[in-house]
Amino acid sequence: MEQYDLEGILEDEFGFTSFRPGQKNVIENVLNEVDTLAILPTGSGKSLCYQLPSKIIPGLTIVVSPLISLMIDQVKQVKAKGMKRVAAIHSFLTPDERKQVLRNLSALQLLYISPEMLQMTRMQQLLNNENVGLFVVDEAHCISQWGHEFRTDYLKLNQVLHQLGDPPVLALSATATPEVQEDILGQLERPEAEKLIYPMDKPNIQLSMAKMTNEQEKVEYLENYLTNQQAPTMIYFSSRQMAEKICFELKKKNFGRIAFYHGGMEPVDRQLVQQQFMRNELDIVCCTSAFGMGIDKPDIRLVIHFHLPPRIESFIQEIGRAGRDGRECTSLLLYSTGDERLPRMFIESELPSDEQIEGYMELIDSHGRLPSYEDSTSLELSESQYNFLSILTEPLLRSPSLDKAEAERMLKGKQRKRLQQKLTHLSHMMSVLNTTDCRREMLYSHFQSTIQQVEHKCCDNCDPEVFEVSYRENYRTIDTLSWEERLYTLFHIGDSHEQ
Repeated sequence: MEQYDLEGILEDEFGFTSFRPGQKNVIENVLNEVDTLAILPTGSGKSLCYQLPSKIIPGLTIVVSPLISLMIDQVKQVKAKGMKRVAAIHSFLTPDERKQVLRNLSALQLLYISPEMLQMTRMQQLLNNENVGLFVVDEAHCISQWGHEFRTDYLKLNQVLHQLGDPPVLALSATATPEVQEDILGQLERPEAEKLIYPMDKPNIQLSMAKMTNEQEKVEYLENYLTNQQAPTMIYFSSRQMAEKICFELKKKNFGRIAFYHGGMEPVDRQLVQQQFMRNELDIVCCTSAFGMGIDKPDIRLVIHFHLPPRIESFIQEIGRAGRDGRECTSLLLYSTGDERLPRMFIESELPSDEQIEGYMELIDSHGRLPSYEDSTSLELSESQYNFLSILTEPLLRSPSLDKAEAERMLKGKQRKRLQQKLTHLSHMMSVLNTTDCRREMLYSHFQSTIQQVEHKCCDNCDPEVFEVSYRENYRTIDTLSWEERLYTLFHIGDSHEQ
């Protein structure tokens, strides 16, 4: 590898005097064209691991990103650092803006794009004419977490890589068990990629979990707890309806400036809530998991889970949004008896039943092709169930002799394996909830053998006083947007792939 003054570039181009743990090793791998899977904790500066190399590597760096809001924020941040040859392709762009980006692909250093956009024929044709120097999958756990049922284009990234001439790959995530790591690299067809895995636990986060007997008791506990808090707070819900309901309850009782956020809202409304929270115009956001990956707010002090997360990876990613400034912060999980039934119900509804699998194979037999979603209405398949079946059967239909019975057995086997994987994730989350030992050690035991020295209180099992920690912050509104940008945010309507 040619020798570069990486520290000099870091300071001159990005304004930092030193690398955070893991960054330099990942960057050196990228510059050496070594396929790499890098796991670095939330808030550790993963984006620098491709932004800095993109200034050195000849050609275009493609960054596959899961959310439009995340792309918009990243482009804005990169341009603020002085990188002008950067763009994102997404549905918030006007037709003229999109044409402008596509006309100037050859001049770009960085292009942010969704996996769905990469499947568009016109996009593939244009990118095939470019010299792609690096292919980045940001939030790479989405390949494993979403690719099998929700966003199956994540499972087609390997095909895109082949079409682009197999450029070096960098997959980045904040959390991934060894099993998920293998799934990511298997789906990308990069099994020999070097793994750079760094501790995922953040020493400044205090963990607490409170058990109660019913939901009303949980609501009362939440209200009593928030009475002693005055700091940027995120409250996660598994239900859109509950996010709205609790938001209105807290507003009525004057708990500050509060809004809700979920995937069922109009994109313009979601963007407005996010910008208000980032600018300290909101104290609390009641949200679903749709609110998260685009939130790079340094001073979040509290992340509360009203419902039980379905997997520890999601939980770690969400609590990791607190304390990005390195200061003390707290995670609180509220549990009432039987809460595990809701994620279990979601898990079971995401996968097809044996009867639906059999009906789907009959449709293939009668149509002689892959049935469309509309063709499958009689089976009452959800979108995720249909996606699961279609992504698995599509390659089978290219076979000259399709063995229907064998295909049906394969689908049922895959369904059982995937169901068991999801239930195992839920079981791991329950083990963290029910342990009488250190919760921090139990939470991270699936990722690493040791935990870092904590900076404040550890968890409620080690330090019961964690429930009494309160935050009284005097924070000011941050004016990050011009009036033109705020007007754009208010009135520019688009589409999004948020879950």
